[in-house]
Amino acid sequence: MIPLRDSQPSLNKPVVTGVLIAVNVLVFLFERTLAEPVQELFVLTYGMVPVRFTWSSLFTSMFLHGGWMHLIGNMWFLWIYGDNIEDILGRWRYVFFYLACGAAAGLTHLAFNLDSRIPTVGASGAIAGVMGAYVRRFPHSRIVTLLPLFIFFTTIELPAYVILLFWFAIQIFSGVGDTVTRAGVQQGGVAWWAHAGGFIVGALLVTVLERHRPYQERRKFNW
Repeated sequence: MIPLRDSQPSLNKPVVTGVLIAVNVLVFLFERTLAEPVQELFVLTYGMVPVRFTWSSLFTSMFLHGGWMHLIGNMWFLWIYGDNIEDILGRWRYVFFYLACGAAAGLTHLAFNLDSRIPTVGASGAIAGVMGAYVRRFPHSRIVTLLPLFIFFTTIELPAYVILLFWFAIQIFSGVGDTVTRAGVQQGGVAWWAHAGGFIVGALLVTVLERHRPYQERRKFNW
């Protein structure tokens, strides 16, 4: 299921969300200009490698991405859900919130992969925090979602809690399955537990940092 748009309007321009997207894109484009050996060294240096963990890598790793689809998927989700969280937190609180969720996601991944030598990169943990905050504050907001049906595609309008809690459940079940099947084998893949950790922290942290509610939850579209 791919979200296309939500029913919650933005009262303010999502400046921070736009800046975060721009920074992620620019870093990715810079990464792509590097020769392959240098690119690998760049990722090893600034990605989070659990076996030689550094606190700085918690933050640098969330601005790196492994490929175009990784980048586009993350930035699209951030654009859909981030503007409303920026509205209710205010810009500076939102910056802190985003970085805190990304760091929490990285620490969650670390806890389940202490011996891993594989660098972890991506903004998905921080964006999972944004999604957790969204489902906490706008559970009944309507999301227009692209739904694949075999070889066809259709759109369906669903409450945010259905889409986001379903997404969260996938992260948990996939994380459990990945942990069981890997049995200590070093291999890359999706950082399921990082997503789950970021989501939970985002849902909790938004209640602490929330400045005000500038609007009521909108449960339908104004077509």
